[in-house]
Amino acid sequence: MSILQVSDVRKSYGGIQALAGCTMTFEEGAINGLIGPNGSGKTTLFNVISGYETADAGRVTLRGKDITNARADQVFALGLGRTFQITRIFPRLTVLENLHVATQRRGFVGQLRSWKSGAERSRAMEVLDFVGLTPLAEEPAGGLSYGQQKLLEFAFITVAKPSVMLLDEPAGGVNPTLLRGLADRIRSLNNEGITFVIVEHDMEFVMGLCDRVLVMHQGCALTAGAPAEVRANPDVLEAYLGSDMREAG
Repeated sequence: MSILQVSDVRKSYGGIQALAGCTMTFEEGAINGLIGPNGSGKTTLFNVISGYETADAGRVTLRGKDITNARADQVFALGLGRTFQITRIFPRLTVLENLHVATQRRGFVGQLRSWKSGAERSRAMEVLDFVGLTPLAEEPAGGLSYGQQKLLEFAFITVAKPSVMLLDEPAGGVNPTLLRGLADRIRSLNNEGITFVIVEHDMEFVMGLCDRVLVMHQGCALTAGAPAEVRANPDVLEAYLGSDMREAG
């Protein structure tokens, strides 16, 4: 059963067509992988879905509700959270204060106010423990390693309890130990019913984690299926993944 669907979505920047009638369906309760070569439109699609870009044409629905060109805060309110290729954290705030901002959803204004309830603070500490950042709770976020900042951004959206998470290259720049921990946490949240859509270039990570993999090329959907099916697809293997896929296999 689908939870998120894009239908004939188009997006151009001047003469460059980033999305060329893209139609995709993401399954509810699954870990959906979204792969394709650089420039295939993956991040643009994320931006359109999550309200950071407007579509020129087409339709986006979440649980059957039309969210086409809704603002990012409106999409978030409907239970969809996302991370970015380049982490978006508050480097001068502590790790715990970053989660305070996430619970208040008011940026720095929210951070300067007290916690609305003890339950919110407890929830923040619970999430920090979940991602393994509790020992760094009082440390400035800007002092964390890149991989730890990725985990903090993951915690930032997790604390709000979204039902759908879009993760944009979560494995990028993350060391193997932290990456294994991140995969375990994604599986844990998925077991609780959270749907994931993951854009990633690390094929070993995608094929080992995702239930279903969708492939983009030149702004359109190319194919979709179980990891083994996508791995065996000669068009995907030769035209889009090449030696990287063979090495991962």
